[in-house]
Amino acid sequence: MTEWAEPRDFREWTKRVFALRPVLLLMMVCSIFILELRFDWMERILGSYLVTTNSQRPESGSIWEKSHQTRTAQQTLEQILTDREIMQREARSAATFTQIAATVALGKGVMLSADHFRNLYLRLAPSIAHDIISPFELLGFVSNGRWRRTYFEKSITGLMVYLVDADNRVLRQLELDSVLLSQLKRGEVALAESLDQLPIFKDRIYPADQFFNSLESFPEEVRRSMVPHPETLLEVSGKIVRVGISDETLSGFIELGFEFFNGTRHHVVLVQGHEWAVWRLRSHLEGKDTDKAAGRTNDQKQPWTLSLIHISEPTRQLMSSRMPSSA
Repeated sequence: MTEWAEPRDFREWTKRVFALRPVLLLMMVCSIFILELRFDWMERILGSYLVTTNSQRPESGSIWEKSHQTRTAQQTLEQILTDREIMQREARSAATFTQIAATVALGKGVMLSADHFRNLYLRLAPSIAHDIISPFELLGFVSNGRWRRTYFEKSITGLMVYLVDADNRVLRQLELDSVLLSQLKRGEVALAESLDQLPIFKDRIYPADQFFNSLESFPEEVRRSMVPHPETLLEVSGKIVRVGISDETLSGFIELGFEFFNGTRHHVVLVQGHEWAVWRLRSHLEGKDTDKAAGRTNDQKQPWTLSLIHISEPTRQLMSSRMPSSA
């Protein structure tokens, strides 16, 4: 039986170290180490094993977390770029401000040309366009040549518009709030259920029958100036029960409010008429200068007066011939 007692001296310790068994063990370890450095067989075996069991092992660890975060960031970035391209493309094809507002996501923005903004602005009714920016102010930006682009940004309150120059410096900031956007979206529809809720029509509200009877007394071309787009009213369902005329003039136009009732609720539609024509209509409704309001001027009434004179002239001559002579 082999004795495992501690060597008594250095000679015995050396004898044990350089015995056949320790030397063979050392040579085997060195061979394995050299073969590993030369052929990487341990890494290959371990890698093959990990590949075969990869689907069964849970995805965890710092390397996997970093890889997962990288893939997620790439996907998110690609989605942001795709959404931005789609949003930019839809905004460029927008024909109204409300379409831009519907296209742009909250907190996002799109950049359009100055000409695009001008085209959208010119499609608005003059009174609504003036609420956004004065046409004279806009004309000043166009004339000085500094205005190059327009940036639209969606906010909680509405749509922010920035007129910027070539260096992206803001020349003018505009705001299209939710109320104005709603009016634009609905064509020319006011956010009210009754004319009584709109102070601009106070004491100037007329029954629909009275309004349209007065309107019918004017020629077609004059009526077109009073209600420029009657087709807008035809598109609204319901019956017109009352009509209001504003007392405020804005850029040569006066607003008219048509109150509709569809059987369940009232709502108001606003249209803009030319100032001179609406004033004539209002004068006719109030019975002031009826002939002039209906388009019959003094020159038009003159032939009727002359005809009365011509008819009465023979009668006057006959009466003169029957009178006794003073001689």
